[in-house]
Amino acid sequence: MAAAGLHSNVRILSSLLLTMSNNNPEVFSPAQKYQLLVYHADSIFHDKEYRNAACKYSMALQQKKVLSKTSKVRTSTGGAAANLQAQSLPSEIEVKYKIAECYTILKLDKDAIAVLDGIPSRQRTPKINMMLANLYRKAGQERSAVTSYKEVLRQCPLALDGIIGLLSLSVKGAEVASLTMDVIQSIPNLDWLSVWIKAYAFIHSGDNQRAINTICSLEKKSLLRDNVDLLVSLADVYFRAGDTKNAILKFEQAQMLDPYLIKGMDVYGYLMAREGHLEDVEVLGGRLFNISDQHAEPWVISGCHSFYSKRYSRALYLGAKAIQLNSNSVQALLLKGAALRNMGRVQEAIIHFREAMRLAPCRLDCYEGLIDCYLASNGIREAMGMANNIYKTLGANAQTLTILATVCLEDPVTQEKAKTLLDKALAQRPDYTKAVVKKAELLSREQKYEEGIALLRNALANQSDCVLHRMLGDFLLAVNDYQEAMDQYSIALSLDPNDQKSLEGMQKMEKEESPADATVELDGDDMEGSGEDGDLEGSDSEAAQWADQEQWFGMQ
Repeated sequence: MAAAGLHSNVRILSSLLLTMSNNNPEVFSPAQKYQLLVYHADSIFHDKEYRNAACKYSMALQQKKVLSKTSKVRTSTGGAAANLQAQSLPSEIEVKYKIAECYTILKLDKDAIAVLDGIPSRQRTPKINMMLANLYRKAGQERSAVTSYKEVLRQCPLALDGIIGLLSLSVKGAEVASLTMDVIQSIPNLDWLSVWIKAYAFIHSGDNQRAINTICSLEKKSLLRDNVDLLVSLADVYFRAGDTKNAILKFEQAQMLDPYLIKGMDVYGYLMAREGHLEDVEVLGGRLFNISDQHAEPWVISGCHSFYSKRYSRALYLGAKAIQLNSNSVQALLLKGAALRNMGRVQEAIIHFREAMRLAPCRLDCYEGLIDCYLASNGIREAMGMANNIYKTLGANAQTLTILATVCLEDPVTQEKAKTLLDKALAQRPDYTKAVVKKAELLSREQKYEEGIALLRNALANQSDCVLHRMLGDFLLAVNDYQEAMDQYSIALSLDPNDQKSLEGMQKMEKEESPADATVELDGDDMEGSGEDGDLEGSDSEAAQWADQEQWFGMQ
């Protein structure tokens, strides 16, 4: 029945037979009772009663000790049949693996490690080493994790998740590739594997541009064209590099190829929510819930919808639920951290952003979330230290320069440094939205409206972004260009109908435009003191509020 998958039947029958054995130990032999206990534990495991299953598996191991003692006696008396029976019984190692699996599901990682550590190294199967490696990595025992991952690859050189595990622990790509060299040479059509390893090595070292180029070269090969996993990885790297347009494009392409795709959809949902496509996000979340509600992704997507709808308490709940399902979900940690920060619970938010940083040390959005928390609690020194550390570790690219400039803008003493950093960032990537926004904010403070208008027009020449259109509207309003300001606010609202700042800017302009016209007709000189500077100051504060809200993930 167990082999036939009749687990509920096995559970009932094994329970009755075990009771018989307890009441009369002579009914079954020690080997039969051990087999019954394992069958019973397996049926309970299938019913997802993991704590109960772990207990029953432990009872089976106790019975195995009794069996081992009796087997030694029988062996000494020449019991060949007993040896054959013992060989057909469930492996003690397999039972220990099942116990560890129960503990892992119950999030009792230390207990799981203790059980698996009790298995001698030579007797560990690839799946035991893989579980140990993942548990070691999660516990921060990196050296032990590396050893276990290498053992997995020694036994199974094509264990690609093991390769990713090693690369995530900063093992050099060349060293990892050497572990697979024999299999690449012995099996035809595996020449792509060394390039695949190189791509993921770039990803885990934070070299996003080279990762993009390498994955694109793989994706263009006829044998790997339209591979969903590669497309999701490419979309994720575009996202990390701040290229939102290409990230969304690749996620959509992967989704078309596999309508049941779950992996990476949390990032896709976040990007869509940030772009203001809340109706599409709601549909996406509902569709993923229909596929599986036991993954973190649909909960994160719904949480992003709630967050951008300013329902922070609900976003907090949904983020917590996602973490409960997958404690390694970086996107869930960022969502919960952002919700906590916007609810004023900054210290709790800091804990979540730090955990996200630990899990994904090359993702800048994790650092940005933490920096935003420091700035929200007036910890400029801590924020500056973190920004400088990112700059030194990951190098001077548009993203790190903008992060450092963002912190410098908070201190009047470092305003000029912020300007220099933003100029460098825009020299590298003129279309990097975050750098454009920060430079525009700085120009607004300095009342350099014409320069700000030129900057925003240049940025909008090759892209259409709600925030950039809204900020251009603010600048145009400051120079009394009401008609085009209205046009820019309208474009911003067409891109994101929920953008309250654009709506407020439009309403302010409508209220002030007619009185301003009347003033011009009566007395042109009075127009100079009509309060246009006050309007701009209002728009500046709106831009600053936008920055506080929009930087919660920092995923551009």
